[in-house]
This record gives sequence, C-alpha cells and structure tokens, in this order.
Amino acid sequence: MPKKFIQKFLPDHQKVKQNKAVNMFGDLLHDANLWHLNRRSARGAFAIGLFNAFIPVPFQMWLSAVGAIIFKVNLPLSVALVWLSNPLTMPPLFYGCYLLGEWILGGPAQEFAFELSWEWLMLSLSTIGPAFITGCLVAASAAALIGYFGIDWLWRYSVAKSWQRRKLIRLAKQLKSTNDN
Repeated sequence: MPKKFIQKFLPDHQKVKQNKAVNMFGDLLHDANLWHLNRRSARGAFAIGLFNAFIPVPFQMWLSAVGAIIFKVNLPLSVALVWLSNPLTMPPLFYGCYLLGEWILGGPAQEFAFELSWEWLMLSLSTIGPAFITGCLVAASAAALIGYFGIDWLWRYSVAKSWQRRKLIRLAKQLKSTNDN
C-alpha cells in the first residue's frame, strides 16, 4: 500500500532527469537505486527529505538530491519531501524551531521584528541565530528519525496486512472448494 500510494505522487524519472536543476549531477543520475521505490529507499528518502526540510537554506532540494545520491535512496521522494517547508509553512515551522532552540539553550525568547535588510540579518544571527540553528538541527534530526522509522513501520505493517489478506483469501478458496465437493 505505501508503495502504490507514494508512486501516485512521484514524477516520472525521465522527466526528473531532464530537469535543468537536477541535470547538473550528470551521470550520477543513471544509478538505478535512485529511482527504485522499496522499503529501504523510501525510509532513507524520508529521512533525507525531512531533515533538509528543516535546514534554513535556499537550496534544500539540491541538498536532498546530493543526500539521495550519496546514500542511494529514492531521489524524487527525498526532493519532494523538502516541500514540507514551503512559503506558507516556513514562518510557523522556523518560529517553532527558534522556540525549541530557546527552550534547549535555556534562554528567554527574544522579541524581534522582521526587516528585509542585510543589517537586520547580521544582527539577528548574533542574537537569535544560535537558538534558531539549534532548534532547526534538533527538529531536523527528530523529523528524520520519525520519518525513517515511521515509514519503515508503515511499510512492514502494510506488507504484513497484505500477507494476512492473501492467507485469508486462500483459506476461503480452500473452504469453498471443500464445500463444493
């Protein structure tokens, strides 16, 4: 079930290979492991994609692609999971990471007003930066672990249910054939 469900949302691997942003990886994209969807590749892709979703950089998709290539897990899935942090979810997600970092570091939450300027960014890195980065790394690690073990459990559960269903169908057919005789 997870395989069929996930495959519905993944793009065709030929289209992904032709994308200019991914094309920079060249021959590395010819590894078949990057395009297979099985339990091992899905759980690794979930870990990589969810980890990078919490990293506050503008090139999260490339980081996920590099991680997928290095660990030989499903590339489209790892890149797609980065979009958990999108322009709508980033403010609450990263604010939550900041609060988590403040809680871990034991400091009081500081008030700040966003300003689109280089000076504001540099000042913020020195004041709220340590808590923000700490929160992002902790949240990224937690999301990666939850994603890795969660999809692994879901995949195993789905396979076990499928085997149970097959066993019941086989038993029902045997009972029917003995009743017909």
